[in-house]
Amino acid sequence: MIDVVAMGELLIDFTPGGTNSKGMKMFTQNPGGAPANVLAMNARLGGKTAFIGKVGQDAFGTFLWDVLRGEGINTSGLVFDPITPTTLAFVHLDEKGDRSFSFYRSPGADQMLTPKEVALSLIDDCGVFHFGSVSLTHDPSRSAVFHAAEYAKKQCRLVSFDPNIRPMLWDNAEDIRIQIERAMKYADILKVSEEEMAFLTGTQDLDAGSKCLLDKGMALVLVSLGEQGAYYRNHCSFGCVPGYPVNAVDTTGAGDTFIGAFLWKAKRMMREELAFMNPVQLKQMVKFANAAGALTTTGSGAIPAMPDLEQIQSFMQEKEEVLSCRQ
Repeated sequence: MIDVVAMGELLIDFTPGGTNSKGMKMFTQNPGGAPANVLAMNARLGGKTAFIGKVGQDAFGTFLWDVLRGEGINTSGLVFDPITPTTLAFVHLDEKGDRSFSFYRSPGADQMLTPKEVALSLIDDCGVFHFGSVSLTHDPSRSAVFHAAEYAKKQCRLVSFDPNIRPMLWDNAEDIRIQIERAMKYADILKVSEEEMAFLTGTQDLDAGSKCLLDKGMALVLVSLGEQGAYYRNHCSFGCVPGYPVNAVDTTGAGDTFIGAFLWKAKRMMREELAFMNPVQLKQMVKFANAAGALTTTGSGAIPAMPDLEQIQSFMQEKEEVLSCRQ
């Protein structure tokens, strides 16, 4: 059985790679795309994963195919487009390691996946189906994603949704809201950033915003708070789990690592189990995900910087020992 199937964009992230002898900026080619990052983290922990999406039949597409296979991710659902090129994104980092993006996608191959090309058989054999909103910006990929999400729901799979909003890829803010509201109807787990919660609910208050989102039909809402940790809410508890302080180099993929690690913990759970989970167990799952996300920021690129299970456990133990000494 496949633990997690993820669907959406798969692209090239060009991340800052220093300067050359003439002082000009250089960029390093890295695999990117939130759904693929989620799977890579899950696979790094030993999970069985599969990807559904589309890349160009070009050097970049081949590189991405190789990376996924190298991470142990099932690529039978990856389609190559002979006409449209692989999507590219340039990542810009500020002094804190926080990033912004410039996309080259007019169109990109990830937008061209059609409903008929979706490998539904992978969903038949999975525990969790995960998707985001980047592939909801335009058809035919929008129709393909909703086709898969509806199928997953009918098959009683646990459905995870991370909007991962990139405003520059959308025509307007109203279209973002419409499509995300539609996507949330399929979701059991909703993971949003603090900014996304405010955009979708109109409030920055974590208590009110998370409750508003939960009331839309979720079993569990997770709000990532960057270095501050994460806020969680299900149908019997809510609260904040502090993050782990680290010297961040690059925050690219930290949120994807967080939800990837969390889904690894939730891979055999049912919707009702998550909705009414014991708060102590839920906090431990979020704590584990926080640790994975924090460790990823200490390296460059998303997938290359992701930790394995031993690294996460050692990191958590080390931090706990430091805390015990201070007490």
